[in-house]
Amino acid sequence: MQLNRRSPIVYGVIIAAWLGIVAWQAIEHFRVREEARTAVVNRARDITTTLGVVIRSQRRFGMVAQDRIEPALNELIKSGELKSISLLNAGGAVVASAGESVSSEKINMAGSAAYWDELAVTLVNLVDLGSDVTPTGEASRPVIVMPRATGTNTDRRGLRPPWWRPSRETNAAASVEDNSPPRESFGPPPARGERDPNGRPSFGRPSWVSEEEFKSLIEKQGLHGFVMVMSTEGLRSRVQSDLWMRMLIGILGGAAAGGLALAWRSLEMSSVLQIRLVRASALNNHLKEMNLAAAGLAHETRNPLNIIRGLAQLISKETDSSPDVRHKSREITDEVDRVTAQLNEFINYSKPRELRRSAVKLTSVISEVTQALRFDTEDKHLELSLVEEGLTVEADEQLLRQVVFNLLLNAIQAVPVGGRIQIVARQTSAADAMLDIRDNGPGVPSDQHDEIFKPYFTTHQKGTGLGLAVVQKIVLAHGWDIQCLSNEPGGAIFRVSHLKVITA
Repeated sequence: MQLNRRSPIVYGVIIAAWLGIVAWQAIEHFRVREEARTAVVNRARDITTTLGVVIRSQRRFGMVAQDRIEPALNELIKSGELKSISLLNAGGAVVASAGESVSSEKINMAGSAAYWDELAVTLVNLVDLGSDVTPTGEASRPVIVMPRATGTNTDRRGLRPPWWRPSRETNAAASVEDNSPPRESFGPPPARGERDPNGRPSFGRPSWVSEEEFKSLIEKQGLHGFVMVMSTEGLRSRVQSDLWMRMLIGILGGAAAGGLALAWRSLEMSSVLQIRLVRASALNNHLKEMNLAAAGLAHETRNPLNIIRGLAQLISKETDSSPDVRHKSREITDEVDRVTAQLNEFINYSKPRELRRSAVKLTSVISEVTQALRFDTEDKHLELSLVEEGLTVEADEQLLRQVVFNLLLNAIQAVPVGGRIQIVARQTSAADAMLDIRDNGPGVPSDQHDEIFKPYFTTHQKGTGLGLAVVQKIVLAHGWDIQCLSNEPGGAIFRVSHLKVITA
């Protein structure tokens, strides 16, 4: 009973533990997801560092040619890690790009951090290229991305220095535009720290660019930041795998919690059953004592009844007694016989059954019983037949004889005058046999087929209700089975099955 009081607490603890596991796994999953996102952002920073090195290597006079920087950006796109990358000026306009185009709406949504969608992440302004890639001495101004050349190395509109070495692709494109042969380069630009052909240092505003043009270049072509769109396929794969693992842990935790709950329930039920078993054992001992006391009382009651019967018989035989007295004496004798028969059946029912198994021939037992009941069958002019295969079974001979006697007597009492009774004993398998007592009496209603074996249940006015109860007790003690069946076209069948056959 103490377990019953603890059960709600135990179940609550189990559920709380499982919910704790689920919450822990959810927190861990969010942590793994954030770590994966952080790894993507850190990878973007690594790419930014590489990009800065590339820009430094191609910068001349604070300028980088678009036709030189975009091939480098395309190489970054080929890895599949990046979907697109765009260099922006201070106004957010694209001055160089590679890969898929990025809408201004997505750039605005990302702001200065990151915008995550289902398939990619958009990163904006991870670094400020103006202060990162510009060497000391050039006034921390942004690197200028020079647009592609349009036809001449000295074109002021293209703002190319006289010694600018265009790429082969740019030179070829220019030749196609103005139908002129490819131009020769004018030699390499001066190294960092050297002076240009006019004697000016290699930093600051170029000599061939006016102040207004230079400010316009910084505003329109100066690198201020960039937009990077990175694929999140690897991140999604990692997060999804982690999610499945966390779900599996949650399911296993739920199964473990359910197992603990069932184990506690089993322990609780086992405790209750143990308590009931102890009570049943005590009640059984009490019933045994009551049974012995009742059997002793019934046995002691038979002695005075026998004295009463003897005295009544003496009175009935007195010649000088009146006819009325002799009639009353015979009624006393009959009533005493009826009570004595009930006491005998009660004693037989309450008596402990100690089996003494031996090989018993069914033919011999059945013949002895039918001989003992010969006067009853002849009195009602009954037709009694026997179908038997000469079987030998393992049983307590005296108890088996009592079973056959009670079943046959029950059939004799049930059938009308001139009725039929059939005894059938046959083998049903290599080790089993059955015994049927069949009659053509009124039969037993189907709803009483099980009730009829209960003590003191009878369908006869003069019956005690203990005969079939004694039969069932003997049958169960042998490990057999007994059934009450309906006989066709009328009557009843009492079948004893699973008798163990002994072969010679």
